[in-house]
Amino acid sequence: MKDNFSTGSDQYALFRPTYPAALFGYLLSLVPRRERAWDCGTGNGQVAVMLAESFGRVEATDISAAQLKSAVPHERVSYSVQPAEKTFFPDDAFDLITVAQAIHWFDFDAFYREVERTIRPGGVLAVIGYDRPRISPAVDAVLDRFYHDVVGPFWDRERRYIDEQYRTIPFPYPEIAAPPFSIDVEWSFGHLIGYIGTWSAVKHYQKAKGEDPVEGIHADLKKNWGGDVVKKARFPILLRVAKP
Repeated sequence: MKDNFSTGSDQYALFRPTYPAALFGYLLSLVPRRERAWDCGTGNGQVAVMLAESFGRVEATDISAAQLKSAVPHERVSYSVQPAEKTFFPDDAFDLITVAQAIHWFDFDAFYREVERTIRPGGVLAVIGYDRPRISPAVDAVLDRFYHDVVGPFWDRERRYIDEQYRTIPFPYPEIAAPPFSIDVEWSFGHLIGYIGTWSAVKHYQKAKGEDPVEGIHADLKKNWGGDVVKKARFPILLRVAKP
């Protein structure tokens, strides 16, 4: 699994959006028990902490020790550096397994074998992600040009799974139809700039060219942002759910 997020992990925790409570309410309606959950590829732990409000214990794993250092502590969350594809968890351990904005980096077959080994009968697997934000036609046009034309060549090939709405990831289980969800936030212009700076393609561009591509769109983006102090942004949520 690639580690694109150890560098600047504090910025990742600060600027990435958080998932809505309604999403977790839906997932909780599917699980038979609420004893133990595993949040795989937990990053800064945002999903793990939300799960801990409903589960007796949450295991949160990531390959990035730097990300886990920025994770939010919680008395019912145990953080550990482990790959998604091979963990030290016992068989039949979890009522819910989540992987948020991370599965496209995994070895799919190996991860699903680990899911099948560690999930309890009747347990739920939820593969979660989110697409680019939609803010306004003018702002979206600048972001889309930047995404495709400026940093487009610097995206890892796995990014295509997000562009394809997670519909093309291997998913070998009968799928549970899920309602649509979105992340709805109110952001300042500075928060948007900080968020763009966490993109892996931006980091690859900076490393390759020794300059920050975000600076090249700053003025154009600011002009199209207008005089508003904050704007509403909507991130469509990608979701695939099953009982393996």
